[in-house]
Amino acid sequence: MLILELVAGLAFLVLGGDLLVRGSVGLAERMKISPLLIGIVLVGFGTSTPELMTSLLAALNGSPGIAVGNVIGSNTANILLILGTAAIIFPMKADPKALMRDGLVVSAAALACLALAYLGNVSRLSGGLLVLALTAYLVFTYRAESCQQTPSADMHRAEGEAVTARPWTQSAPVLVALTIGGLIMTMLGAKFLVDSSIVLATRMGIDEAVIGLTVVALGTSLPELVTSVVAALRRQTDIAFGNILGSNIYNIFGILGVAAMVKPIEMPEQILSFDIWVMLAATALLMIFARTGHRICRLEGAALLGLYGLYLGKLALQ
Repeated sequence: MLILELVAGLAFLVLGGDLLVRGSVGLAERMKISPLLIGIVLVGFGTSTPELMTSLLAALNGSPGIAVGNVIGSNTANILLILGTAAIIFPMKADPKALMRDGLVVSAAALACLALAYLGNVSRLSGGLLVLALTAYLVFTYRAESCQQTPSADMHRAEGEAVTARPWTQSAPVLVALTIGGLIMTMLGAKFLVDSSIVLATRMGIDEAVIGLTVVALGTSLPELVTSVVAALRRQTDIAFGNILGSNIYNIFGILGVAAMVKPIEMPEQILSFDIWVMLAATALLMIFARTGHRICRLEGAALLGLYGLYLGKLALQ
């Protein structure tokens, strides 16, 4: 029954997140909002909804290990597992300008997370500053990409247009129903996932942070995995690369920030002593690999994937 609840939670999160994106983006398109803005803001927020709902509910339930573990674990999995897998399928090529901008931001986000970890908690003020940083990033990105034709701008426009491409989603009542239904499903999915994860950690006698870093993080990262693998198969490597960088920025600035604004979050010792350093190392590796010719080759992808296997092995031994 516990495993069934866990699987149901993951399924509701993934399906609900997809419905929410389609509904909200469709409504924005009917309001004549530009595809670029839709791709940068709404698609980014929508695909991060599973992580947001999960971390928010975990924080409210007094489970900081799951709340923070979900963010740190997702960022680590995004780079080592998802980007590594995508690079093995087809080498990842990055837009140099987007890499410079988003790479610096994702590195700054990781360092900000480290600073908050050493403070011992993420207060409401800190959460507000994180959300403010995300807002500034979105405004800067939109202004920069609306003034020029770059691969990054094309990617965001394509994301916005792709989600609204199906004719059956053009009816306003259907779009509203999709948005509300998707939101309800993600909320239910988050509840099932968090509740079952807490019980699972208790029964197995392991730290909640380990569950958050593995089961929860991997589950909420499924949309990014599917998107990046499909993009790699289609050789749309800018989409796969941008998807990961954008997700990691949203996870720290947006998800951790919003969750802390609702309820301050204590930083678990487990994460401070080891896991946050793994995330920082993964981020550094990503930037080093990407700067060498602005691409990640298959060998580098295999190295990232192998490191994720070692990381999971370390967690399994705890």
